[in-house]
Amino acid sequence: MRLLIFISIKHLMDRKRQSIVSLMGIVLGVAFFLAISSIMQGSQRDLIERLVDNSPHITVSDEFRKPNRQPVEMLNKHGAIEIRNVTPLTEIRGIRNYEQILHTIQQIPGVRAAATQDGQALVSFAGRDIAISLNGMEPTEITGVSTIEDYMLEGGVDNLIANRDGIIIGAELAKRLSVNMNDNITVATTTGQVRAFKVLGIFRTGRNSYDRGQAFADIKRVQALMNRPNRANSIIIKLDDPYQARAVAQNIENRYAYKTVSWQEATEDFMSTIAIRNIIMYTVVSAVLIVAAFGIYNIISTVVMEKHRDIAILKSVGFHARDIKVIFLIQGILLGCMGAATGLPLGVAMMLGLGQVHFKQPFTSEKIAMPLDWSWEQFALAGGFAIVAAMVAALLPASKAAQVQPVEILRGGAQ
Repeated sequence: MRLLIFISIKHLMDRKRQSIVSLMGIVLGVAFFLAISSIMQGSQRDLIERLVDNSPHITVSDEFRKPNRQPVEMLNKHGAIEIRNVTPLTEIRGIRNYEQILHTIQQIPGVRAAATQDGQALVSFAGRDIAISLNGMEPTEITGVSTIEDYMLEGGVDNLIANRDGIIIGAELAKRLSVNMNDNITVATTTGQVRAFKVLGIFRTGRNSYDRGQAFADIKRVQALMNRPNRANSIIIKLDDPYQARAVAQNIENRYAYKTVSWQEATEDFMSTIAIRNIIMYTVVSAVLIVAAFGIYNIISTVVMEKHRDIAILKSVGFHARDIKVIFLIQGILLGCMGAATGLPLGVAMMLGLGQVHFKQPFTSEKIAMPLDWSWEQFALAGGFAIVAAMVAALLPASKAAQVQPVEILRGGAQ
């Protein structure tokens, strides 16, 4: 084997310029493959983490996937029945007996849950009115199902526990209203109820729409404002393992019939788009390495054409066809390994440069760094694909070299 490797290196060194050009193609291909795939995977991971961390893993809403069956349908299960002009009874919307349901859900291992009463409201201060989404929650449960505590600029969720007449608002809303901590603001709802709240916390998530239009208050106060006593319009759930959300949501819906949506179900379209984007991305970056592999194919084919006489001599002194094939396959593998070994550090340098780029996303108020994926899988994929592409590129010329007939070549040389 050492002799075969020596012959392979000798062939490559004989055509040094062409070998370096082919090698540079692999180096640049590996570097771009690594940099682009790390950006795409990093942005995908960042999006999913934001999705999973900033949103409930499961949401139980006060809706049903299927309408309630009418008594006549239940009595005549196999009959052809059509019911027309059924007008639902007017009732207060919300999850009935939500406290008992919430208590049962909280007994599931690895589950944190909280009931919410949400609705539209109008905040007034110093003659200025702004519409917001008012979220009513039990203050002691907010931190278990929400990351809002991580974004607090002033005050905190604990202040709501001490003073149930308080409210937590976003920094953009506070700025538009010119409100500071401990100021009293007036909140009115569509039911005509009006109540004064003291500002006990100000948060900034970096998302303008959220910081401008969301507020948190005690659920009992919000229920009174919405005129929906003892009702919650949703139960939000966080899991220790977010990827169990689909199974847990199915169990809850089977038990209580209320529509229960996991984060995977809520984002199916988004996840499908991500999968298609990954296919396109890997196709494009793989094309770079495939083009570089054609360079290897070209250099090894040229070597085979020029070394017909050497191949014939090798065969005449006892080298088998498989030995000749291995010699040229080694050339492809050597170029692939050297390209990967040089391209990976170059890709790391490109990633470090991209990591210094900061940009402002749409609908956000803060600049963020370029999300990059530094996992070993990206390095293994880039290096492995380069070596495989180089080996496949060398396979065809190596097979042709193995088929060289020494008698015909040597006889032709003698003539």
